[in-house]
Amino acid sequence: MRVVKGLLLLAVVAAAAVYAGYRYWESRLEAPLAVAENTLYEVPRGAGYNRVVADLAARGIIADDWAFRLLTRIEPESVPRLRAGEYMLEPDMSGRELIELLGSDRVVTYPLTIPEGWTFRQMRQLLDNAPKLDNRTQGLSDDEVMALLDREGVHPEGWFFPDTYRYHKGVSDLEILQQALSRMERVLEEVWEARDDDLTIDTPFEALIMASLIERETGAPEERREIAGVFKRRMQQGMRLQTDPTVIYGMGERYEGRITRADLQEATPYNTYVIDGMPPTPIAMPGRASLEAAVNPLPGETLYFVSRGDGTHHFSRTLREHNNAVNRYIRNR
Repeated sequence: MRVVKGLLLLAVVAAAAVYAGYRYWESRLEAPLAVAENTLYEVPRGAGYNRVVADLAARGIIADDWAFRLLTRIEPESVPRLRAGEYMLEPDMSGRELIELLGSDRVVTYPLTIPEGWTFRQMRQLLDNAPKLDNRTQGLSDDEVMALLDREGVHPEGWFFPDTYRYHKGVSDLEILQQALSRMERVLEEVWEARDDDLTIDTPFEALIMASLIERETGAPEERREIAGVFKRRMQQGMRLQTDPTVIYGMGERYEGRITRADLQEATPYNTYVIDGMPPTPIAMPGRASLEAAVNPLPGETLYFVSRGDGTHHFSRTLREHNNAVNRYIRNR
């Protein structure tokens, strides 16, 4: 009897010790990380769980690496497959929350904003300088980039939708380009389906060209459809579009902030003071509002417009009225 009582006592003591040990182990996993502020941590590609735990301990982020290694034996189902990438560690985060984070898709992302009206050249410069983006197109020609996007022979201008895209470390510039290209093709198709019936443009590509002209002419949302209407009526009447942004685009890198009378008279494929109709390709990346304006121009009688110098334009029905507006807003200034 005495032996039985002794064994029972030992069992109780052992159980209590096991429970106390378990609770201590749990407390080590639930302890907050040793970071005083939000801290960026990267799981290298191919790194296993034990290697990451050792690295976290070496950096002083966790204090009891044994507790994390023991997790794989006691609760293997709680140990996720770690995903490579950057993660943001927070001061109030526990060890368990850390492990769960490193196996999730909640990686740190970076914004990349492509403004409406930018050119493809500007977009490429932005991609080349974007932090932590895998640059695979740097040094390639535009034709080579388009070939990599399965658009061999397509002029790149205008085909990338301006917006803010988010990426994480390891994403390539080609992936961003593919997203923007697919988005533009999808939006252009949607807009073309909702077009007016009596347009002077016949294809989605012509709508893209027209939208790029509108985008470069005005940043005032309320003017887009009116400018589209002016362009439509000028084309209907056989008038040249005579829009300055096409002159600037045709000048390329020679443009230094102003255009001269000689520039207006220079014969380039894009100069709408010299050529009839629209230029052969878009001259910029238009946003959705300009695309919608291109296929839904505002009815009216105006045929001319001139910048007021404040981001808006004065619209005129006659050449005489237009010349007066030019004197008022341009020559006097």
